[in-house]
Amino acid sequence: MTRIAFIGAGSVVFTKNLLTDILSFPELKGATIALHDINPERLETAGMMARWTSDQLAAGAHVEEHLERRGALEGADFVINAVQIGMHESTLLDFEIPRKYGLKQTIADTLSVGGIFRGLRTIPFMLELAQDMTEVCPRALLLNYTNPMSMLMWATYKAFPNIRSVGLCHSVQFTAQQISNYIGVSHKDLVFECYGINHIAWMTRLEVDGQDVYPRLFEALEKPEVYAKDKVRFELMRHLGYFVTESSEHNAEYTPYFLNRNELIEQYDVPVDEYIRRSEANLDTYAETRRRLLAGESFPLKRSVEFGSLIIHSLVTGEPRVVWGNVRNTDLVTNLPDDCCVEVPVLVDKSGLRPTHMGALPPQLAATCMPHVFVQDLVVRAALEGNRDHVYHAVMLDRLAPTVLSLDEMRSMTTELLEAHGDAMPEGVRMSRQAVPV
Repeated sequence: MTRIAFIGAGSVVFTKNLLTDILSFPELKGATIALHDINPERLETAGMMARWTSDQLAAGAHVEEHLERRGALEGADFVINAVQIGMHESTLLDFEIPRKYGLKQTIADTLSVGGIFRGLRTIPFMLELAQDMTEVCPRALLLNYTNPMSMLMWATYKAFPNIRSVGLCHSVQFTAQQISNYIGVSHKDLVFECYGINHIAWMTRLEVDGQDVYPRLFEALEKPEVYAKDKVRFELMRHLGYFVTESSEHNAEYTPYFLNRNELIEQYDVPVDEYIRRSEANLDTYAETRRRLLAGESFPLKRSVEFGSLIIHSLVTGEPRVVWGNVRNTDLVTNLPDDCCVEVPVLVDKSGLRPTHMGALPPQLAATCMPHVFVQDLVVRAALEGNRDHVYHAVMLDRLAPTVLSLDEMRSMTTELLEAHGDAMPEGVRMSRQAVPV
């Protein structure tokens, strides 16, 4: 029977959603679900949720709970990673220290300074996970949902090229649905082409019944009630000619155009510190979910838009599908660097995953992605080589930080973040709290 390990299973609602997707397939009923979390209470809660979900779907899943990671991984066919290293406390550091220097952020989990430090504290975990997989489940497929997606995937396939892995996100699916709503068509009728890097992938083709519907999206941009829903992305489309994945709140911090002046923040309705509010809400949601489980209450079950269950089902049954995945660039996007992490369509069936060669992005779109690719490269090098200087280089070359801070300010801020995160940083990068800036 199929064995699926959930690493970071204490993200209980996300675990429930993925399990609902997986166990809804008749061919995956009876699967072994091996849950791992380092927090005993969250692990217990995840176990309760997994058993409840299996019972509701009459799936007959065999649910295991493991505080020790290797026990969950032993013999796994699939490994789903959804950890958050440092949890809410580290998120606060990623926001509060830059804010002291005048740098505002919105989500800070993928790019910008917060994304850099989330990457630095998560890459060591990814390497440990990959090492464990090499030893106890070398044929398993790693399905990574943790951000910063590109940095984590790049570090993993660079350090462990024999581990089969793919990074999964829902930004492409959600963006297609949003575009369909903006132009008034069913998302099932929208044919699209999308590729780039995670959270900055571009809809290079939009068609309905063989007709280009980009003109309709540009018309929608001019409607105040539509424009107000997605101001940052519509402005990027107005100037670059194409619509980008992920939300306006994400893209506001991926570019130098929207967060460097208060009047721009107000003009484009940029929700500063948005992820702090989401993180606090997630803590409340977890507490309420545990209360309801203990009280014997029920939860809604419906299929999500996540690709994970589709990949598992296709590999088990052979049913062919197309998903979007984050993978190593092996000449897939020809005007982005070789070996960087790109997001492209991936064909999946019983024989495995085959990323699609997409060719060149329009030059202005590749140029928008390129600065982020080089920052990601510096973060990966910092972590794998233990090169602290590259952390400073990455912050200096971020697209947002230099619009607000001087070189000296960026260096001082980076040093303070390194000190605050302490032992969570990779070996060679970590800095004692008493260290003096160079």
